[in-house]
Amino acid sequence: MSLNRGIGSGQYMTKKIPKNRKFQHVKSRLDTGCSLSKYLEKLEEINKNYRYRKDEIFKRLKVTTFAQLVLQVASVSDLNESEIDGESRGSEDRLSVVSDADLECLSEHANGSPQASPHSGLVDAGDTRDICSSTRSTLLSVINGMGELNMDRNHQKTEKESVSRPELADRPYPDCPYLLLDVRDRDQYDCCHIISAHRFPIAMLSQTMNPYTKEVLEYKNTAGKIIIMYDEDERMASQAATVMCQRGFENLFLLSGGLKVIAQRFPEGMTTGSIPTSCLSSPTSLRAKRSSVSLPAEKRWRFTPDELTKIQEQLEEILIPSNSNSCMSSRASSSSSSSSTSKASSARSRQSSSASGTDSSRGQSSRPWK
Repeated sequence: MSLNRGIGSGQYMTKKIPKNRKFQHVKSRLDTGCSLSKYLEKLEEINKNYRYRKDEIFKRLKVTTFAQLVLQVASVSDLNESEIDGESRGSEDRLSVVSDADLECLSEHANGSPQASPHSGLVDAGDTRDICSSTRSTLLSVINGMGELNMDRNHQKTEKESVSRPELADRPYPDCPYLLLDVRDRDQYDCCHIISAHRFPIAMLSQTMNPYTKEVLEYKNTAGKIIIMYDEDERMASQAATVMCQRGFENLFLLSGGLKVIAQRFPEGMTTGSIPTSCLSSPTSLRAKRSSVSLPAEKRWRFTPDELTKIQEQLEEILIPSNSNSCMSSRASSSSSSSSTSKASSARSRQSSSASGTDSSRGQSSRPWK
């Protein structure tokens, strides 16, 4: 036997384990960390949903980041509106209290009634004139018969506020940090689009005169504001983003994945209308789409509270860390192993007891009857 001969064979390392197609879909629940298979799966998902290129000159924005931005903008606008409403109500209450007191004071002095408060004798005539002159000039003219007092003014103000509030709900968020542009055609936009999205078809970029809207010019290279473009699968949006970046837009972002990724991760709350079938990948969603009635998209600029709660729930499901899943799966596996061992031990005890019982019964049957 020669000494130069190695132990084993080099072919064992290159030998591939045969795969069974029956169990190809079965995957481990334990998170074992980074691996080559996970990296390849991530690359496959990127190539399937996203269209990355090496020579891209525009920036990208994830769908999850956009969802967080929507939630923050909605919460800040609600806080600002509540503060403004509280300040306006407080100022109106103060004005109403002051006007009532001034009316009483002016009525007493205009009628010349000596039945004033017991402390009225301590006040000089000049002081009373100063108090009355500090009040509204319209009230003096009303009491003297030179004008009319509109008693329904407060009622009209409340009616105007009630009418203006739904109008404010239909307007975009004040000082919104993002401008969302849909570069698809009008028919596709009317069928389905993201809430608060403006229609900006890609054909407008080929115009020689006024290719941009008023909103686009307001957001162009403005500090603290960005422009986001999207379509169904990044085919048209990437071209439009490239052209606009070449024309001097520095705060332009492309929504990665477009409606295709939104339909997978945020199927409810983010869009209005019926999602196109090209964006639905799973067969269950396709069946639900066929069974449901297609509704036209509503042109809205704000998200409702129900839609915001749905977006928050779906975002929390996406952003759950993998460590918790691995811990839960390890606990489940340990509990299942302990339960299996307990079941095995109980089964063995039952078998032993049954065996002893059969032996005893056989012994009793072999004995003669007394």
